[in-house]
Amino acid sequence: MRFTHLDEAGHARMVDVTEKSPTVRSATAEAFVACSVDVIAALRDGTVPKGDVLAVARVAGIAAAKKVPDLLPLAHVIGVHAVVVDLEITDDGLAISAQVRTADRTGVEMEALTAVTVAALAVVDMVKGVDRSAEIVHARVTGKSGGRSGDWTR
Repeated sequence: MRFTHLDEAGHARMVDVTEKSPTVRSATAEAFVACSVDVIAALRDGTVPKGDVLAVARVAGIAAAKKVPDLLPLAHVIGVHAVVVDLEITDDGLAISAQVRTADRTGVEMEALTAVTVAALAVVDMVKGVDRSAEIVHARVTGKSGGRSGDWTR
């Protein structure tokens, strides 16, 4: 197996995508924040003391998707052309999903994953005063389309 982010000597490197043609690409990811029934009730009633958790988490996720090259040292600087972050209150917590789109030389899986994880962190930050046990249960890429490797769905 050959690792694309290692050179012949085993040193980390950024993959050269110069010769690749830009194509339309998208990726989706999801995360889940488990919280207490008190937090779920406060989310549904809009009474979380720190304010509008869903709005803050949505904006945090969108902003994070655009910061991936600052966070991941081997990630490419690409045009993030669309980001949608959705949050759904469930009986157990908050389900977070993101879709990121671009027309560039490399995919946006890390942008989608970063969007949901930072949105989840924002949720935990906003509700920790009510529920110190709030936790991020999972975060994962759920699909991608475009590029040389084609489409993939979890």
